[in-house]
Amino acid sequence: METKDIDFSKLSPMMKQYFEVKNKYKNHILFYRLGDFYEMFFDDAIIASRELELTLTGRDCGLEERAPMCGVPHHACDVYLKKLIEKGYNVAICEQTMDPAMCKGIVPREVIRVVTPGTLIESSMLDETSNNYICAFYMRAKESALCLADISTGEVHLFEFEGKEMTSSAINELSRFSPAEILINDAFLSNKELSSFIREKLKTSVQLLEENDFSPEIHTEEVLKQFSTNSLESIGVKPDTVAAFAVCGLFAYIHDTQKALVGRFSEIIKHDADPIMTIGFTARRNLELTETLRNKEKKGSLLWVLDHTKTSMGKRMLKSFLEQPLVNPAKIIDRLDAVEQLTMKPVELGELKEILGGVYDLERLMTRVMYKTATPRDLKSLSLTALKLPEIKELLKGFDSKLLANCNNKISTLEAISNLVENAIVDEPPVNVKDGNVIKDGFNEQLDGLRNIISGGKGIIDDIAEREREKTGIKNLKIGYNRVFGYYIEVTKSYYDLVPDNYIRKQTLANCERFITDELKVAENTILGASDKIATLEQEIFAEIRDFAATQLRLVQETATAVAQIDVLCSFATAAVNNNYTKPEIAIDGIIDIKNGRHPVVELMQKDEVFVPNDTYLDLTSNRMAVITGPNMSGKSTYMRQVALITLMAQIGCFVPADYAKISVVDQIFTRIGASDDLTAGQSTFMVEMSEVADIVKHATKNSLVILDEVGRGTSTFDGISIARAVSEYISTNRSMGCKTLFATHYHELISLEKELEGVRNFSVAVKRQGDSIKFLRKIVPGGVDESYGIEVAKLAGLPNKIINRAKELLEQLEAENKKARLAAQQIESDQISFDKISDSIVTDRLRKTNIDEMTDSELRDFVKDLLRYV
Repeated sequence: METKDIDFSKLSPMMKQYFEVKNKYKNHILFYRLGDFYEMFFDDAIIASRELELTLTGRDCGLEERAPMCGVPHHACDVYLKKLIEKGYNVAICEQTMDPAMCKGIVPREVIRVVTPGTLIESSMLDETSNNYICAFYMRAKESALCLADISTGEVHLFEFEGKEMTSSAINELSRFSPAEILINDAFLSNKELSSFIREKLKTSVQLLEENDFSPEIHTEEVLKQFSTNSLESIGVKPDTVAAFAVCGLFAYIHDTQKALVGRFSEIIKHDADPIMTIGFTARRNLELTETLRNKEKKGSLLWVLDHTKTSMGKRMLKSFLEQPLVNPAKIIDRLDAVEQLTMKPVELGELKEILGGVYDLERLMTRVMYKTATPRDLKSLSLTALKLPEIKELLKGFDSKLLANCNNKISTLEAISNLVENAIVDEPPVNVKDGNVIKDGFNEQLDGLRNIISGGKGIIDDIAEREREKTGIKNLKIGYNRVFGYYIEVTKSYYDLVPDNYIRKQTLANCERFITDELKVAENTILGASDKIATLEQEIFAEIRDFAATQLRLVQETATAVAQIDVLCSFATAAVNNNYTKPEIAIDGIIDIKNGRHPVVELMQKDEVFVPNDTYLDLTSNRMAVITGPNMSGKSTYMRQVALITLMAQIGCFVPADYAKISVVDQIFTRIGASDDLTAGQSTFMVEMSEVADIVKHATKNSLVILDEVGRGTSTFDGISIARAVSEYISTNRSMGCKTLFATHYHELISLEKELEGVRNFSVAVKRQGDSIKFLRKIVPGGVDESYGIEVAKLAGLPNKIINRAKELLEQLEAENKKARLAAQQIESDQISFDKISDSIVTDRLRKTNIDEMTDSELRDFVKDLLRYV
């Protein structure tokens, strides 16, 4: 049955209510609460049963056909929500807003939250090692703004773009943050390059909103409540800018989905004042900063090498450090000094790491506190972390590094939270406050009294029974209980005449009568009501504790950031000690000088042989470009990547794999490495290669580091050589560029550039011949090579000997033919009469026979015109 065919007038009352809600969320799957299940009906049920592999059943709905239906248990809905979100669906959660036992007729229901890829806050649905960003991108004319937020951590970033570089800058930031969800306005669609990038590279969820959804006039109030402030200016946003539209659009959407204005956010990080190194989408992918290029795995990436963090907050910050290298030398040096001090005190380093191992995710715990979804275990985790903080602060006192001292100052012990939680909540609380036994004995007098009633309930009843036996003389009088009548006094027939007038008859049985009294009813109400009152009171006390923790948001947020930074610095120190890294010297003179540098990942992954280190020297004058020749598989790409990674590691404040390194800060790293078709975009290998090169020559500056590998390889030999040479000439001679460049090529014709262009130096990979075979020594040495060793490489790759031998025969034949053709061309040239020589001879002979001194001005001009015919 399709929804469009339904006669809504015939629907049952409950199903009418369902469609009233569903019509407001037509593009969402509606989780409709019925008892202990979230049910889905009609089209939603069909989709959910397919995507979640649920049994599709039916429900009477007032129509001739039953409504398709499927459901999931409400206590386990996170698992199913996550699957639907990962498959690209948005889900609206519709809850009962009143206890069904208190309702006459249909239970009121409303959507309490909309779940989308960018609005997740549940730890079970999030990757603890990564941020989960949602962003609003607002564009008008030649300016735009990008506002990103991670609801789960309270982090907010704001960028403004304008002019020619607007699109490329926006692409770089989107690459860096990789948002799970993007909100756009209609003007955004006119930017084809940005739209294509999001569709083809990011593959993220995109929501097109109406213009009014971004309006500061309509939504400023929602923003201010989310930040608990009174003006946009107080969070660094001018009301009349594109930034205001982006911020308002984002936080209005967050309000619409979360259905709450909770003041979770404290500040907006604006990126116009303190720039960072730019690393484009291609460079991030090629350098394998956070995942491998082939398998998208952490192992084999730079993140895998450096990640010795102990906390979820530290893992996220480490990833952000890798994605946002610094360009401010002072800040880089502060980090390096902190890492150096940690490496010099291994005992304290070990103690810090051990304590950090017991620190919970303060950022995401506080999000659940603010949104009132925190459990008793969440608050206990918050308290247990707070109890660790004094130990961390005490250990940090032993370091005088500026950065470590600053972190120590920002860490609060959060005593108010830990004291309250430790006094109020039991040591091992249940998952849900409704499960009971959350609050400790002795914390609340009223709660203790109610508990005493429960524990002493039997004594109260026994006391009443004893008094009634003495008062009435009925020796076998007893008090019983059942669910229908509650507590009752039972008297056998032989004692009917002793029953007092205040006994109220409730039930007559064959051998006895059952009565109640006012005193017994009061006792019953006290005992039976105590359980309900305990549950209600515990929930109220827990809510008060949670709300108090919410008042400490700024302290907790600042502490969380400082603890995460300590965790990352300890991670860098651990990597330095374990892998024999050295502290780099940070400079601004344009020189990169590396002695015995190593690739941080390859040296750990390489088990069968010792990694061969190499030197590198680049500057802005006579050593701007290194042209590296040598066979494939010889290590050129590894060498170039290691230079880029060592530079990047230095600029995130990490020690580097080298005996010595002087690193001048670079503003951007560009790479053109490898070859792959982008079939989804309709681009061949060569087109991808040329697009990447075009991006480099458009945006690189003299302070950039450029890595070029096999430019021109995807086309014919002569075209490839011409392009490779033209690119190298342009980079080397262009005044606005002249940047430090590593240029690997199999075109040995390019080695002549060293003699022709200032700043170009030839290098090659050392090769050792062993008969018909070769061995790559992995050593970069001065000088170029004019051999490609292609057949030898093919042999190393495992091609059969029959193919190898035939290839050698063909190579000898082609070389012989080429030599013969060259000799023939030279002979023809020597045999032919040169018209240039004839012309030179005529001009020389005429000049020799003419006395110019005897000519008039007019005759001289005519004579020169005549000679020009031969030039």
